[in-house]
Parts: sequence; structure tokens; C-alpha cells
Amino acid sequence: MDFLEIALSRQSTRAYDATRVVEKEKLDKILEATRLAPSACNGQPYHITVCQGEVKEKVARAVMGMGKNPFAKDAPILLVLSEEDYCRSAAVGAKLMKNDYRSIDIGIAVAYLTAEAETQGLSTCILGWLDDAKIREACGLSHPVRLVVTLGYAMEGDKKREKKRKSLDEIVTFME
Repeated sequence: MDFLEIALSRQSTRAYDATRVVEKEKLDKILEATRLAPSACNGQPYHITVCQGEVKEKVARAVMGMGKNPFAKDAPILLVLSEEDYCRSAAVGAKLMKNDYRSIDIGIAVAYLTAEAETQGLSTCILGWLDDAKIREACGLSHPVRLVVTLGYAMEGDKKREKKRKSLDEIVTFME
């Protein structure tokens, strides 16, 4: 699969087969791809907490507030991405340039994570609707939680949806 095929195929899955376990080899490849993602000054100012079992159930409840994300309970794995401190050079750059490199780096890492999951035949959904305090407590984290990613096998029959995106003309400007 080339990257464009991955981008065309990957979608936010909201129906997981709770009976299918994610193989450790596939999870390891996904985590390794995430580790290799670029970040400001190679600082990787984030931490990934792999949640299964009882902790996964607690985290699932923390992303299902107000009726949101009910499918999270069926995903066999929830990946919690939390902030970590900047490395010194990235901290200086972020302050001088008034730019939140940490959020950018987490976004890039999740892009790598979801792309590799797709190549492994697994499905994902990136969740920003979450109760930070409850997830921190469940996972023993001291830094803010930014995203939770569901990971597992899509329910059999879950169809790929047509991509609805803006045209290139709407998002790209060429200048000389």
C-alpha cells in the first residue's frame, strides 16, 4: 500500500468487533511507527499510554460523556496521548516563536499511528472529546491528555465511506 492508498482507505471507525484481540506484533509496529514520527527538535513531547482491560473501561467512560463516542467501549485498545515537557531547544523555540509545537508534534504522531494501523488492517478513531481529569486518574498521568485513539478491528460489514473533503483549489494557493 502506498501512502495515498492509506490516506484514501483510512477512516474514523465507529463500530468495533469487541471479540477480536489486537495482535501484539501489530500493536508493536504501530507504536514503532509512532515513535519514528518527526517532532520539534526530535523532542517527542508526548507519552502514549496503551489501555486495555479495566483501565480501558475507565478511559472509555471518560470519552463517552454526554452520549459521545459510545463505540469506544467496544475497541479492544484505547491509546491515550498526553503531553510531556518540551526538550530545552523546543521549549525555547516555542516561547520565542509563540507556537505550540507540542500540539503539532502530537498531531504528527497520531497521523503516523493511524496510517500504520491502517496498513496493519486495524481501525482507529481520534477522539478529542474527553474528560482529562478522569483519564489522568485512570492512567496515573501528571500531564494533560490531548487525544485518545480507539484501536481495533472494525465490525464485519463496516463499509468504507466516501471521503468528503474540500477540493485542492479551496485549500491550496500557489505563489511565486
